[in-house]
Amino acid sequence: MRSVRARAALGATVVVALALAVAGLAVLLVLRANLTDQAGLQAEVAAREVAGQLALGTRYDELKTGDEDDHPVQVTDEDGRVVAVSKDLDAISGTGTDRVTPVPQPSPAPSVPGDTDRHGGEDRDDDEDDDGAAGAGTGRQEVSTDDPDFSSGTATVDGERADYRFASVEVTDSAGQPLTVHAGAPLAAEQRAVGSVRGAMLTGLPVVLLVVAGVTWLVTRRALRPVEGIRREMAAITASEDLSRRVPEPGSRDEIARLARTTNETLSALETSVERQRRFVADASHELRSPIASLRTQLEVGAAHPELLDVPGAVADTVRLQALAADLLLLARLDAGERPAAARLDLGALVHEEVSQRTGDRIPVAVSVPEGGGFEVTGSRGQLARVIGNLLDNAERHARDSVAVAVRREGGGVAVRVTDDGDGVPEAERERIFERFVRLDDARTRDEGGAGLGLALARDVAERHGGRLAVVDAGERGARFELWLPDAR
Repeated sequence: MRSVRARAALGATVVVALALAVAGLAVLLVLRANLTDQAGLQAEVAAREVAGQLALGTRYDELKTGDEDDHPVQVTDEDGRVVAVSKDLDAISGTGTDRVTPVPQPSPAPSVPGDTDRHGGEDRDDDEDDDGAAGAGTGRQEVSTDDPDFSSGTATVDGERADYRFASVEVTDSAGQPLTVHAGAPLAAEQRAVGSVRGAMLTGLPVVLLVVAGVTWLVTRRALRPVEGIRREMAAITASEDLSRRVPEPGSRDEIARLARTTNETLSALETSVERQRRFVADASHELRSPIASLRTQLEVGAAHPELLDVPGAVADTVRLQALAADLLLLARLDAGERPAAARLDLGALVHEEVSQRTGDRIPVAVSVPEGGGFEVTGSRGQLARVIGNLLDNAERHARDSVAVAVRREGGGVAVRVTDDGDGVPEAERERIFERFVRLDDARTRDEGGAGLGLALARDVAERHGGRLAVVDAGERGARFELWLPDAR
């Protein structure tokens, strides 16, 4: 089932069906228990009524059992023998014995009630004598006040068999014989009520499930309509390769609206990345074409006229081409997410090393590194050396008379400041100069101005090392670049 709507509708229908089934079963059980308890109460009332007659000395064949069709009665003695049954009782089960034929035995003598005088008052002396005689001659008469025992069974009355709820009440008759009265109440009403409720549930359940499935389908369809719009637009973007298009954003503030916004943000980032990559490839091709064309021209002239071959120029073009290729390769590795090494190195010593190798610079570099060291950072020695070298190259290219490098501790890290006394960087251009292939000195030749990759490469390396590179205020004249890296400790 590939449709989300179908899965949602099916899932909701199954959950509702299970919930209704459990709830319906609970209702049926509670209803059955309540109606059974009511039937048991009716059976108890009937049993106690018969037990009261037995306690008063009523003969077994003279017991009044009410409506025999509704309350079949069976009386047994302590040995389980049947001593009395209600009229027309043909069969019974669930009372301990299924016999319905009473055992012949003499009926108990009726109890003698106390004499009363004509005015309704009792003669205490006569009453005491009668009570004493009754106690001695007829035994103790008593109906048990304990809760009766209940059971379910069947009874056949006048040829009709039905289910009953039986209550068993213990009684001692006037002769002192323990008896048990079993009286039943019909369960037909309970069965009809439970059957009606069950039938209504079975009839209504499919209707309810159809309604739930339909409503879930419609609601899900309405909720997923923006998702389908997003899908269609993404398919169109993929087919057209037009990353300037955006998916529609619904006016709601739900998860789908957030998905649309996130998708558009991703498309914007992707468009920017692709555009940046295109510019990068175009600029790299343009920058590579110049030294390659120059080198080819010199080699062709040298092949035709060896005496005219400019070897120093060819070497310079080769060196420039090699440096540009190295910068492009490093930028490609950084863009691919390459992590720098985790070596510990002293940034002050690295600055001294880089400056000492620059013997052919146009302007000498003044170095200021406090004694004692303690400028350790973590990272790639080769990449950080490339950053310092690029900053020095940029300063040499723009300086008039001086270039200075200073190292110091600052803000939980190590800062390297490269300052020159050139024309400086306009404040509006201080971020733009870190873009790739951007040069502010467009009037210069490419040979003098470089390819415009040095500062972009330096910032990328600094950020990969958890640091930063920025242009800071250098005062009235010149430019100052500050590299900050976190302390290795």
